Amino acid sequence: MKELNLLLFNGNSIFPEFILIFGLFLLLMTDLISDQKDTAWFYFISLTSLVLSIAILLFRWGEEPMISFLGNFQTNNFNKIFKILILLCSTLCIPLSVEYIQCTEMAITEFMLFILTATLGGMFLCSANDLVTIFVALECLSLCSYLLSGYTKKDVRSNEATMKYLLMGGASSSILVYGLSWLYGLSGGEIELQEIVNGLINTQMYNSPGIWIALISITVGIGFKLSLVPFHQWTPDVYEGKGARHPLFDSNSPTPVVAFLSVISKVAASALATRIFDIIFYFSLNEWHFVLEILAILSMVLGNFIALTQTSMKRMLAYSSIGQIGYILIGIIDGDSNNGYASMITYMLFYIFMNIGTFACIILFGLRTGTDNIRDYAGLYTKDPFLALSLTLCLLSLGGIPPLAGFFGKIYLFWCGWQAGSYLLVSIGALMSVISIYYYLKIIKLLMTERNREITPHVQNYRISSSSISKNSIEVSMIVCSIASAILGIAMNPIIAIAQETFF
Repeated sequence: MKELNLLLFNGNSIFPEFILIFGLFLLLMTDLISDQKDTAWFYFISLTSLVLSIAILLFRWGEEPMISFLGNFQTNNFNKIFKILILLCSTLCIPLSVEYIQCTEMAITEFMLFILTATLGGMFLCSANDLVTIFVALECLSLCSYLLSGYTKKDVRSNEATMKYLLMGGASSSILVYGLSWLYGLSGGEIELQEIVNGLINTQMYNSPGIWIALISITVGIGFKLSLVPFHQWTPDVYEGKGARHPLFDSNSPTPVVAFLSVISKVAASALATRIFDIIFYFSLNEWHFVLEILAILSMVLGNFIALTQTSMKRMLAYSSIGQIGYILIGIIDGDSNNGYASMITYMLFYIFMNIGTFACIILFGLRTGTDNIRDYAGLYTKDPFLALSLTLCLLSLGGIPPLAGFFGKIYLFWCGWQAGSYLLVSIGALMSVISIYYYLKIIKLLMTERNREITPHVQNYRISSSSISKNSIEVSMIVCSIASAILGIAMNPIIAIAQETFF
């Protein structure tokens, strides 16, 4: 009876994850007994399990922190809010995949299994409290990401991008494990995060050269997941290389997989980086601050300057996301107080809506035209004002134009960084934000101009009819993200108040 009570007590801590696991089993059972042509149940089960998990996390908000499963799993407000962000990413991205799956004519069950399993890995990663669980959860997320990136296996560019992603991801995971093994050895054989800290104190190894090796190795592994410069090489190739072959056109249409990977990997890796650096490396506070500051500056500068020269919307967003994660690092570096982490979480929430909203617009445009070339967006306002308006709102919010949500998020992020003394980092971030506005406005200017003769010929016959359920589902995500990107900044105070409660 005691063991049963202990199991029930521990199981209560992973109830949101259990909902997703149950959803995975339901998907498999539905696949066995239902007609593959009836895909509505697969989307319903996936979305229902995600929404229920969010509801449970919100219902349990404010509960006392708890460590369960013999110290392997930790539950507190900090990892709860990151789980909510990860679930939000998946919930917004699934409606974008309906038309994608129809175009590729691939099995919906496997696609949804990969999405939910990646989400599950990200959730476990947020609460993992020992080195083994961290690595297993990270690989669960990573392996599903590799499979999703190569889902269109008949596409040559997709295969090339997947191979690069897999090889670089495997190398980064190996380097990360090497760093974790140093922590294990230096701490005297401990694997729990807090026990590692105690072990480093007992062995007097917290100032040894081995800590530097562990710090650099772990930074490289996490930097790959965050797409930090110089570990960003996979990002533009994976963003642009994947695509579903549209049946009406010869070119590749954008894929929702890119939208999913562009946000979930950053949210999960940010949660991991925050906990590892803040808990284990607090002995080397100045050292890891210095390392992350260099990476943040390189990411902001290189990401925004290279984005200026891009002609593909997906590749432009790839380099834009590299610059965006540089801004987010400001909150991680200055997270010694509630304001630092609160600014990072707040901006991450806004970034999810801004980025997925932009991808929703690109996907919808690509499905109707078969192109993602920036020049082909010329004159979109005259053909489809609603799509042009949604894309404009998301891009302006990404650039930080007032009074949109991105402006308030960046202001709060930079203000917290300035208060913490990161003057150089904030100054460079503000300058790079101004530069980013240029290439966002360049696209918006194209939306309002007339089409020229260099435009892809089939785009001249752009059609705005969208009567199918699949396209309507894309428009729902697009509308939600556009509205959130426009007005979410009005609710800054309650969002910040909630984010400040996550300080651990």
